[in-house]
Amino acid sequence: MASNKKYWKSVEELNENSSIVETLQQNEFVEPIPTDEFLGDKETLEASSTTRRDFLKYVGFTTAAAAAAACEGPVIKSIPYVVAPDEIVPGVANYYASTIADGFDFANVLVKTREGRPIKIERNDLSKTGGVNARVHASVLSLYDNNRLKAPLVDGAEVTWEEFDTKVAQKMNEMTGKDIVLLTQTFASPSTSKLIKEFTAKYPNVRHVVYDTVSSSEALEAFQSTYGVRGLADYDFSKAEVIVSVGADFLGDWQGGGYEGGYAKGRVPKKGKMSRHVQFEANMTLSGANADKRVPVTPSQQLQIVKALTGNGSTSGLSEKVAEAVNNAKAQLRNAGANGVLVTGCPDVSVQKMVLAYNQGVASKAMDAAKPRMTRQGNAAQVASVMNGILSGTVKGIITVGVDPVYSFPAKGLKEAYKNLEMSMAFSMKKDATASVSQLVAATPHYLESWGDAQIKKGTFSLMQPTIRPLFNTRQFQDSLLQWTGNSKKYYDYIKETWSTVLGGASWNKTLEAGVFESTADVSVEEVTASGEDSMESMTSNGAFAATSQNGGLELTLYTKTGLGDGQQANNPWLQELPDPITRTTWDNYLTISKADAEAYGLENYNVANGALNGSKVHVKMGDVTIENVPVLIQPGQAKGSVGLALGYGKTAAIQEQMQTGVNAYALYQNFSSVQNVSIEKASGADHEFACIQLQNTMMGRDIIRETTLEIFNTKDVEHWNPMPMVSKDHQEIPVTSEDADLWEPFDRSVGHHFNLSIDLNACTGCGACVIACNAENNVPVVGKQEMRKSRNMHWLRIDRYYSSEDSFDSDLAKKEGFSGLTGDNGSLGGFGELEDPAANPQVAFQPVMCQHCNHAPCETVCPVAATSHGRQGQNHMAYNRCVGTRYCANNCPYKVRRFNWFLYNENDEFDYHMNNDLGRMVLNPDVVVRSRGVMEKCSMCIQMTQKTILDAKRDGRAVKPNEFKTACSAACDSGALVFGDINDHDSDIYTSKNDNRMYHLLEAVGTEPNVFYKTKVRNTKEV
Repeated sequence: MASNKKYWKSVEELNENSSIVETLQQNEFVEPIPTDEFLGDKETLEASSTTRRDFLKYVGFTTAAAAAAACEGPVIKSIPYVVAPDEIVPGVANYYASTIADGFDFANVLVKTREGRPIKIERNDLSKTGGVNARVHASVLSLYDNNRLKAPLVDGAEVTWEEFDTKVAQKMNEMTGKDIVLLTQTFASPSTSKLIKEFTAKYPNVRHVVYDTVSSSEALEAFQSTYGVRGLADYDFSKAEVIVSVGADFLGDWQGGGYEGGYAKGRVPKKGKMSRHVQFEANMTLSGANADKRVPVTPSQQLQIVKALTGNGSTSGLSEKVAEAVNNAKAQLRNAGANGVLVTGCPDVSVQKMVLAYNQGVASKAMDAAKPRMTRQGNAAQVASVMNGILSGTVKGIITVGVDPVYSFPAKGLKEAYKNLEMSMAFSMKKDATASVSQLVAATPHYLESWGDAQIKKGTFSLMQPTIRPLFNTRQFQDSLLQWTGNSKKYYDYIKETWSTVLGGASWNKTLEAGVFESTADVSVEEVTASGEDSMESMTSNGAFAATSQNGGLELTLYTKTGLGDGQQANNPWLQELPDPITRTTWDNYLTISKADAEAYGLENYNVANGALNGSKVHVKMGDVTIENVPVLIQPGQAKGSVGLALGYGKTAAIQEQMQTGVNAYALYQNFSSVQNVSIEKASGADHEFACIQLQNTMMGRDIIRETTLEIFNTKDVEHWNPMPMVSKDHQEIPVTSEDADLWEPFDRSVGHHFNLSIDLNACTGCGACVIACNAENNVPVVGKQEMRKSRNMHWLRIDRYYSSEDSFDSDLAKKEGFSGLTGDNGSLGGFGELEDPAANPQVAFQPVMCQHCNHAPCETVCPVAATSHGRQGQNHMAYNRCVGTRYCANNCPYKVRRFNWFLYNENDEFDYHMNNDLGRMVLNPDVVVRSRGVMEKCSMCIQMTQKTILDAKRDGRAVKPNEFKTACSAACDSGALVFGDINDHDSDIYTSKNDNRMYHLLEAVGTEPNVFYKTKVRNTKEV
């Protein structure tokens, strides 16, 4: 067998006597069918004997619902173009290269537009920098946010731009000689940096300070001190044979993220080799979940571990197990030499310097210091000085651009002090917390309505271009500066002028078309001086680490979730409903805590009858700061003595009521340190209700995840680690793929196209970008927190997260059976110390699951109205107009990938998300129908995309190119885990993947012959 490990999604599944798990395994739908809503008096019906007529009433209620929904269809009149734009062909998408640079996420993208509407964000394959994560994919929906500012404001009243400019000129004249701070996000923009210098030259009393809401100041200070440039070392993990990370979630948002593509290349076993990844961390992160060896340690221990790994300290004081792991990791790094790399997220300048020095000393191939990332420029010490100046009254005026300090800066009384400023102006897309208390508010456009440029990585430049005319009366910050400095140019012309040195004679139009350009030109960026090591050391978390060790409190790690990030897109329902890759929880942030600490504090999580998760709440205290009623989630793998809490939640200003979720953790972000010392106290009152889907679609002990070790992969036959399921025929064992085991008539699938999707479990990091891309492409509705609790999520693609014990449960059982006493020879607990809780440090595996498009699909045979059928190209089709919602297909599907429309999610006040207003519906893809109530829906394998590819080739008079076919999920996958294509094309990647030894089908023994296949996960478990 490949593995005898036990896999589980929730701690609840470890309880062998759990009635809830048993109920969920046996019941297809955990919520009862609301027959009484359709049939009247439920009690009378239940009391009566069931006649044929009553039976037909029950069976037919979905038909009635579908008919009623059909009557609700709106009549929408189309108005043709009077003069049609030349570049717009109705029914044909246009793509424009652009760049997102919002201060937190930086990426080169392609923007898909239909009839002038941006509807989807895709990767720009010409780009070599950054990654297109879930937030970037979802940013198109933020364009159509109903809460956006419609015009500039003066003292809360809408005005014209002429009136606004007059008021600004008046204010600037009044403020002559007084200290004004221009507080901006990181732009990483050559033209904007130049423009800001011109503005501050005209107004010498204005000083520019860069504010990164989630700070990287320690790493910036260390890099600037070492290399003389304010930037962040870039890393290509595909060049590393050994990766050791101490508190750096580089598959998440560490240093801007975007590292998963290079990382995945080294994680796929090739010629018997793959990289070795060791992770030391407190919170369970994406990086820790993907590591070969994960060691849970507190943040204060991480400091010591970095020092030990770099030769600046020892392992004394660490537990025997952690010390052994550190020594092994150190030996592996030493053996790897230049092929190893060490990274850290410790918020400490001296530790960051140690790591840079180590990588420089071994000449690590993975670290690129010559061309650093320019996407973080903030200076925490300067920002703190500005905020203290506002509180004390020494700062008289402030202009904020792309930042919301009243929401994010952890200082009591800042909001009131802000109101007392002589001048306050905010450039903002929304009337956020800062704009709400500002005298002047300049309404800014979305990046999809804007011109711009960026230098994401030194020497790599990119352009931003508008893909739609501004929806509201907005103006870019840069255009305002041009106006106020007396420059008559438009910002577009200003960029072209600035880029004359970048292009060096290259074509502007071709560069704009490509979106990216590499140049050796040295352009100016935001000039941020180093704070000096002494001041930064006092600013950052050394104090927090020391306090932790002294008073024995819990060590808090503040982090950003892959969904909301720093909170800029808190009003985006796609991101709110995106399940967290680790906890599988939506619509919330929460305090993650270990099981041992939870028991010590009397905290619990428990599942109610329908599987929904509830949990205790606590008050989190740090000095004179208290955040009340924070939900607690017991997280397997959380380091004992540590807790975690996500930033970016708790917004209320300019946020729709449904999206006002979670608590504002920025109140604990003192001194811009991600590590704090806190205490917790259990809160009284009702428990918190989570929208957690970790118990939905349970595995029920079946062979779904397959994994093996690199040693077994290299030394054993494939039958050992990837066995073919066998079935019995005439008392003989035969492979399930044998024709003799097939009850169906054979069908020739070699003619034409036949689509398959490959999913490599080694490359999938669980990031969720594919889920958001699927939402955008296929008009997947948002259902809200309460429906998610009832297992009614509508995602066509889910990423299941499975935990497993590091060793097999069989070995644990053997230890228990051989253990006879309560105490050892010396009176201690003896052998019990080895019988660890499997939830203390589990291994993690991610598995994307969507409709498997079975060639022998069990859903097709049970549909009474033939609504689901099989296409010649291998796709399982759904005819929504035929579906009457019997749900027989969902019951017969072993993969549980079908979704039932319990409600009409479009234009329904009960689901007041983007589909309930005209602006939000502009994001809908016209190639995909919006489904109505009472029908089943599921992954279509993006049939509209495959047909478009075929028609494009036909129009051009050519054959479809190898690897030209894409689905939304495969196109979105930065790590290359999802590969789609035509297996009849022997030159395609999908054909190669199909013949790989690691290939297996999900539940192959059932005989469904899926067109989606997986690749066995291989772990590099060799210690030294």
